[in-house]
Amino acid sequence: MKKIIQTTEAPLPIGCYSQAIQVGNMIHISGQIALDPASGELVGNNIQQQVKQVFENIDAVARASGGDINQVVALTVYLMKLSDIDAVNAAITDYFKEPWPARTTIQVSALPRQALVEITAMMIID
Repeated sequence: MKKIIQTTEAPLPIGCYSQAIQVGNMIHISGQIALDPASGELVGNNIQQQVKQVFENIDAVARASGGDINQVVALTVYLMKLSDIDAVNAAITDYFKEPWPARTTIQVSALPRQALVEITAMMIID
């Protein structure tokens, strides 16, 4: 059985998808870009500001699912420039505790709303 996770503390979907879906104790969090939940506008014009907002959004969805961001076990990071990976690594140390989530990082040619980064997450709740 699939359960939809939704919160106003994270940006509402801008397409036909859910913020997250729970199947058993696994939560699949849809890709988050640096949208402000209140305004729906892109936050920041640099990678540091945007990745911070992305993790704030992921944290909000994680909390809405009954867990927290440190229950994330895997991240998929989509970057406009792979050279921005250092900013992602720095943000990970701000938001996560060891052991770090597993991660895949991919450079892409475009992201929604001309964002610099998009991140999906998978988490396990108790």
